[in-house]
Amino acid sequence: MSRRPQDLSPQAASRGAGVADRGHQVRTRRLLPIFSFLAAAGLVLALTIAPDQVQNSFAVTQAAQRELQTLEIAEVTTAAVVRDNYKVTEKKKEPVIVVRSAGAPAVGTPDPGSAQAIGHDMVLARGWGEDQFACLVALFNRESGWNVYAANPSGAYGIPQALPGSKMATAGADWATNPATQISWGLGYIAARYGTPCGAWAHSQSAGWY
Repeated sequence: MSRRPQDLSPQAASRGAGVADRGHQVRTRRLLPIFSFLAAAGLVLALTIAPDQVQNSFAVTQAAQRELQTLEIAEVTTAAVVRDNYKVTEKKKEPVIVVRSAGAPAVGTPDPGSAQAIGHDMVLARGWGEDQFACLVALFNRESGWNVYAANPSGAYGIPQALPGSKMATAGADWATNPATQISWGLGYIAARYGTPCGAWAHSQSAGWY
């Protein structure tokens, strides 16, 4: 027959309690490595899986941002680059027109009574300066060499090479022989079409005609 705890003497009860405590400590020491291993394994597993989840979440966020973000430039006509859902466009480039300098080499005082002297007086009378006269000299040197009778097979005639020459009749009936009539018509044509002799000279430099 087994004895009940209350039947034991205090010394026996104390020894029994000590044995129980030692048994509990032994079991605890045996289980502690297992708990430590499980905790370490769980930590390693968490560190292994979590970064992938974080990276995947970050990638999804970036993809969403790319879907929402666009770059637009106003008043554009030609697409240049499309990459990562960003569309970059640029303005259509206008053709580059090269115009040579409107200025012309300075000229000295023309001989009195010459066609250039007549042209000089008319230029100053219009309020233009010596720079404009220099452009006129360069222009008419190219067109006719200031020859009042210069004729071209195309029908151009006179100092300004009016085409046809009969246009100069609006400046005077003597348009075929009078340099003043020809120059007067030429300056009127230049002012109406190019503004100034230097404007006409710049066009002649660029296009070869005025």
